[in-house]
Amino acid sequence: MSDRSTPPRHQRRIAYIVSRFPKLTETFILFELLAVERHGLAVELFPLMRARASGVHPEGQPLWRKVVERIRSDRGLPVMHPEAAPLVRRAHYSGFLTGAVVRDNIVVFRRGPRRYLRTLGQLLVDMAGSANYLVGSLAIFPLAVHFGERMRELGVEHVHAHFANHPATAAWIIHRTAGLPYSFTGHGADLQVDQHGLRRKVRDAAATVTISTYNRRFITEHTGLEDGRVTVIHCGVDTEVVAPPAGGRSPSDPPEVLCIGTFYEVKGHPVLIEACGILRDRGLRFVCRMVGEGPDRDQLERLVAERDLRDIVRFDGTMTRGQILDAMQSASVLVVPSVPTDSGRREGIPVVLMEAMASELPVVASAISGIPELVKDGHSGVLVPARDPTALADAVQGLLAEPARARRLGQAGREVVVEDFDQSANARRLVELIGLA
Repeated sequence: MSDRSTPPRHQRRIAYIVSRFPKLTETFILFELLAVERHGLAVELFPLMRARASGVHPEGQPLWRKVVERIRSDRGLPVMHPEAAPLVRRAHYSGFLTGAVVRDNIVVFRRGPRRYLRTLGQLLVDMAGSANYLVGSLAIFPLAVHFGERMRELGVEHVHAHFANHPATAAWIIHRTAGLPYSFTGHGADLQVDQHGLRRKVRDAAATVTISTYNRRFITEHTGLEDGRVTVIHCGVDTEVVAPPAGGRSPSDPPEVLCIGTFYEVKGHPVLIEACGILRDRGLRFVCRMVGEGPDRDQLERLVAERDLRDIVRFDGTMTRGQILDAMQSASVLVVPSVPTDSGRREGIPVVLMEAMASELPVVASAISGIPELVKDGHSGVLVPARDPTALADAVQGLLAEPARARRLGQAGREVVVEDFDQSANARRLVELIGLA
């Protein structure tokens, strides 16, 4: 991708709205943007907020809390994958209430006061009953109006949002005030925790996309709209870049159990730590590498100390995509011990599972949400019940004890990813769905 400030004017333009950019944990968005551009569209990126090297981990927090953390956070350089740098340089960042935002809202109000006020009023009605969505929607309303004006000036033909909550709300506001068609992709917790406004966003969208059939059923049940309004397009990985080691896998000694994910409740790290204690008590030699950061790190480190597992469980911090792929080359198994939370939060289909499977690394994952659509138990990986450390320990021990079986599962896992979770193919499906192919 070029570093130019804007793509050539002759290209058809799509605008993407995301919550925060760049984010190390949202590679699926970054690489989808790049894949969409490779399919011939010019991408204009409009993040609601800028992610920075603040040490703040906002996952699972309401928008108002994210805004407060953004204001308080370190104004240092953003932490990003190197592939994100060109997009960061040309992204359309804005404060929530700058002079330009105020001016554009005045322009849009004068152009159509009834439409402006009806859009704001409908938003208040739809979000009533949800403090998070109501406050968040009021915060992003003027920003979305401003973004809509910028998109019109740039010649944007379509708006696509990632996540069904605040980004999709912003896309709906732009549709109402700037007249641009929109679509959005729903993932996991953005659908499952709070459905205020979801029906209207699905009904008014040119297309609604979600990453799993599990989510499609969820949307249909909670909106009362027909199933055909929602299209399943999986997140994906570049199966040419993410591939098995050229010279074959060379697992480390002792074997490494790899777990990659932000340290917060839905990821289920305490279950893995308990499973590590069980495996240690059985006399198994291994190391567990925890890759990531997050609000629960201190709690997890205390649990490791309480279980006397500090020689076994390592905390490796955050890694770039390249470092993660390197770590997968020496690992023996990847574990994704996801759990459902009391608030209704669920994983979608973790991209790290796709990356591991594309690398032919055998995986163990919880049998929840859309994960069984990727990991077929006994064929392309091993599924275990959520919150069951004994079952998790049994699955990991079985793979370490049977390298031939582990290798067979890894090879089958790559076949599944190449067939149904290839990034380029799925980006092409999205471009065709929204009519810009």
